[in-house]
Amino acid sequence: MSVSSPKIELQDLTLDYSHDGGESMPVLSSFNLTVQQGEFICIVGPSGCGKSTLLNMACGFLKPTSGTVLIDGEPVVGPDPRRIFIFQNNAVFPWLTVDQNIGFGLLDRPDAERERTVAHYVDMVGLTGFERAYPRELSGGMVQRVEIARALAANPDVLFMDEPLGALDFLTRMKMRADLVDIWRQEKKTVLFVTHDVEEAVQLADRVVVLSPRPAEIRTILDVQLPRPRNLDSPEYLRLRDEIFKTMGLDFSSPS
Repeated sequence: MSVSSPKIELQDLTLDYSHDGGESMPVLSSFNLTVQQGEFICIVGPSGCGKSTLLNMACGFLKPTSGTVLIDGEPVVGPDPRRIFIFQNNAVFPWLTVDQNIGFGLLDRPDAERERTVAHYVDMVGLTGFERAYPRELSGGMVQRVEIARALAANPDVLFMDEPLGALDFLTRMKMRADLVDIWRQEKKTVLFVTHDVEEAVQLADRVVVLSPRPAEIRTILDVQLPRPRNLDSPEYLRLRDEIFKTMGLDFSSPS
């Protein structure tokens, strides 16, 4: 049986920051990760360890000090419209309606095709009836759905997501996690998802990559072989969650 080539390869990535010519500060150290087509990978680690920096290098916004990022076997030398970055603080255009935002990347398509595509993703993210609404008229969760729909409408190969649910309230975030899994199962995009929330990572990911404090290295990679939708009270879910906490130095099972 043939083995497919990796979708994303991060090879020996290193990043050093130097501010105003001062002493160099290592941020990322000899980082290696391989991601297969259609995988949902969550990256967790201590605050400030370099999770977002890693994502910015993977999508071509930031050049590593050394090492290589490959997507489909080709070096990443800059941003590419086939790869979409979704930020924590939504980037929808406040002067455009829901359907105009979702169709923004499709302006070169024929009108009928653009309308079909927009309608498809409006329905997928549960915004039917809000097509003519402006972002100011929507809840935070609905605005985040607009951004996800806009990204999907452009038909990217890879989604880079930097804590996209972090600004939402608890109940909205829980609902958006479930919706995001449903959307991913339909679209089967390759996803690199940075989060500070261990529960979120175990709920969403095929694999969870746990990083060390800066300079970031991989401490462990956990396979999450739980059926979706996931039972957040199942013993295996709780075991995986607690294992990640322990790896990060937070053992909540120990007596105080």
